[in-house]
Amino acid sequence: MAGAEPLRQAVAQKISSLYGASYNPQTEVTIAAGGTEAIFSAVQAVVRPGDEVIVLEPCYDSYIPAISLAGGTVVTVPLTPGSFRPDFAAIASALSTKTRLLIINTPHNPSAVVWHDHELLQLQALLEKTDTLLLSDEVYEHMVYAPGQHRSVSQYPGLYARAFVVSSFGKTFHVTGWKLGACVAPAALTQEFRKVHQFNVFTVNTPMQHGVANYMADPQTYTSLPSFYGAKRDRFRQGMQSTAFELLGCQGSFFQCARYDGLRIAERNLNEYDFCIWLTEEIGVAAIPLSVFYSNGFEQTTIRFCFAKQEATLDEAINRLQRLG
Repeated sequence: MAGAEPLRQAVAQKISSLYGASYNPQTEVTIAAGGTEAIFSAVQAVVRPGDEVIVLEPCYDSYIPAISLAGGTVVTVPLTPGSFRPDFAAIASALSTKTRLLIINTPHNPSAVVWHDHELLQLQALLEKTDTLLLSDEVYEHMVYAPGQHRSVSQYPGLYARAFVVSSFGKTFHVTGWKLGACVAPAALTQEFRKVHQFNVFTVNTPMQHGVANYMADPQTYTSLPSFYGAKRDRFRQGMQSTAFELLGCQGSFFQCARYDGLRIAERNLNEYDFCIWLTEEIGVAAIPLSVFYSNGFEQTTIRFCFAKQEATLDEAINRLQRLG
């Protein structure tokens, strides 16, 4: 139920090697049916009716439904508009004696922002005198671009002790349809996590678990990802320079956000959702409106592209977008 032993050992070894954190493969590492199942099971394990859960928006769309299904109260705190960096004054104001859980995501979907060391230290200090648990969504951990560096919450003792940390083999190894992920947490939290995991999916694709464990024996399978995706990012960003889109920074993940209000066409006045529909139907390039990652539909004339594509696909998308001027 907890996952194939070789894969749990491989996960623990990878975390120890990269982040210097120790997790017991027997009692603190669980293989999940993808990152989304891990997130869902962690929320169900610790959130009860009346508990408050802080979510930093924009956010991955599974967080809020998982909290609602657990009977929790969602407390949304916006990341700083434009930079998408954490607003610690706003987080502090949202914390209360009812705050059971805080969810963070780095590298961040959809903004591609990576949290800095000083920000995680600030978070550690903020939570130090609270009983608030932490859920850290780190599924894009191996997609951080120089000079940046991924900082896992498992590296910070005050966060490690209260955190579920979620990773995804699907994201890392380009096999999202295989639905393989992992959740690591201190033994007491893992015990509660497994109570939900057991009756949610029980276990996941065992042959693939052994295959992934064998594949991970070579660290290059994941340490080479920054250069692999970085080349795609740079190719897409370079091509987009000759368009009227304003590119935001891309520190991690395989997403690129862009503002479209600089376009000369009439469609620039569309809201994000309608602009993405127009872009797909008329230009033949699909993007996601950032507004759908906010519970209140907050608009910033900003959309999200995904550059996890073959080079020929990226080039054709660039060619089509360049026609917009």
